[in-house]
Amino acid sequence: DAEGVMAMAFDTPVPGYNTPSVNNMRLWSAKASRDFDLRYFNEGNYIKAVADKNESENLSKVLYPDDTTAMGRELRLKQQYFFVSATLQDILRRFTKFHTSLNLLPDKVAIQLNDTHPAIAIPELMRILLDVHHLDWDSAWNISKRTFSYTNHTLMPEALETWPVSLFEAILPRHLQIIYEINHRFLQEVLRRHPGDTDLVRRMSIVDEAGGRRLRMSHLAIIGSHRVNGVSQIHTELMKQTIFVDFERFFPDRIINITNGITPRRWLNQANPPLSSLITSRIGDGWKADLAELAKLAPLAGDSEFRKEFRTAKQANKERLADAINGRLGIRVDPASLFDVQSKRFHEYKRQLLNVLHIVTRYNRIREGRTSDLVPRTVIFGGKAAPGYAMAKLIIKLINSVADVVNNDPAVGDMLKVVFLPNYNVSNAELIIPACDLSEQISTAGTEASGTGNMKFALNGALTIGTLDGANIEMMQEVGGENIFIFGLTTEEVTSLRRKGCNPWDIYHQNEELRKALDMIASGFFLPDMPRHFQPIFDALLHHGDKYLLLADYAAYIASQERVDALYRDKEEWARRAVLNVAGMGFFSSDRTVKEYADKVWKVSPVSAQAAQR
Repeated sequence: DAEGVMAMAFDTPVPGYNTPSVNNMRLWSAKASRDFDLRYFNEGNYIKAVADKNESENLSKVLYPDDTTAMGRELRLKQQYFFVSATLQDILRRFTKFHTSLNLLPDKVAIQLNDTHPAIAIPELMRILLDVHHLDWDSAWNISKRTFSYTNHTLMPEALETWPVSLFEAILPRHLQIIYEINHRFLQEVLRRHPGDTDLVRRMSIVDEAGGRRLRMSHLAIIGSHRVNGVSQIHTELMKQTIFVDFERFFPDRIINITNGITPRRWLNQANPPLSSLITSRIGDGWKADLAELAKLAPLAGDSEFRKEFRTAKQANKERLADAINGRLGIRVDPASLFDVQSKRFHEYKRQLLNVLHIVTRYNRIREGRTSDLVPRTVIFGGKAAPGYAMAKLIIKLINSVADVVNNDPAVGDMLKVVFLPNYNVSNAELIIPACDLSEQISTAGTEASGTGNMKFALNGALTIGTLDGANIEMMQEVGGENIFIFGLTTEEVTSLRRKGCNPWDIYHQNEELRKALDMIASGFFLPDMPRHFQPIFDALLHHGDKYLLLADYAAYIASQERVDALYRDKEEWARRAVLNVAGMGFFSSDRTVKEYADKVWKVSPVSAQAAQR
């Protein structure tokens, strides 16, 4: 009953920077093994005649389809398997052209599982080695485990992918058999080392027997990989201490940290010509290949002429973005205002809603005439929500509704503008990031694995307002605590508060500005035609426990925003700190990140330019 699907490769060459090397990025498109069934057509069943083509090609039409329905979950599992299987079969096809022994595979091929979505690659490689190449189990497992490594990208248990056993059994029965065997052999080893500890066995098992049998793909990824890494120091430590504490004890050397990085060639050199030209004119262009060279900018932070040129570059980028906003949305924003940006995936833990609460608070202060401490601001949002994430979509609607009211209130004028730029993508990011003055990195402490937007903004001369979460902590260490606006609960305080319990109603009643902002949202002030539309947001914060502690951090966030206003009035000091942010970003180059993967995980050495040319 297997469905036959063909995978068509689409290749994109990726040239190196100032090297003769060119990598290949291979993507896959699903094609039906049979486009048209003449038998069904002749019987008059015209829809069935092309059903195979439509069903097969749906596999790759939408990446990560909505999985809130049974059909969506089935399509997503099939999609993940399609991409994984096509890639593995292609890797082995190329490998066997040049090598006769599969024992060499881990020495010639490194496969990095980027989060849990591709973890199905482990049983798929085992299937190929066992069923196609007829290796024995121990040999296949040794090859597979030495080939795979796994990068974890989330700490939240609900975000760690799991699949119902029943769905796996229906779609991929052979893979389920292999997973069962992997799990059985692993748990036998757990019991051998910890006799009688059935609770440990239950916690470490790939199969979660509680509340419906489900496959824990993160457990499969850890068990089936020779190396596991987090993507920031705090993320890796929390992995070891919380969600994967049992695996850290069982495999004490397996979990390591490799902090994320970004490419300076795209995110500074290409995205920000005014600033990159200024930097090169002062320190040369060595920074493009060695971002640590940016440290040479630190002394220039005290140079008034350099600061002037730095501000001129920033202003050019702000004017470019202001023109784009006006052209696309018809909203006129003042390029001289503080550009306050939060652009990232929409999720409750990233707390775009906390940003909205500040906007509403600021709006109320302006309407009340309390503007002496405020500087004009343009608050810019960008990002997308997952297809089935209703609350994230509701927050996007709230942002746009608040923008409609604020931007059209004559009492506000240019003191506050709110902009939601639709269709956030890399091209739009290259427009937004160089123009940013203030970067919003305000996730609940302990929820963000790393983030890379925070690095991109700082590299382009933005100051960060953020929590002690993800890579914000390492950024603070690199740029200096006085050059970043840190606020809110720490990870330890979040854990303690959740353990003790926090009543959001107490905060609501104690803080008048917060209460007023929430009441305006809930009452329909920002959407009079649908006055109850935003009630679920109010309910999530007050009736359902405020899971991500927005109210607990609200007062500290508002106070930190007041410090932002005070500093922005001093253009020279703001520019000085912005220069120091750029100068401190050398550590966050993707070149450093890739080198750490090469040294610590893949065990590969650089190829000389001469060797690459041969």
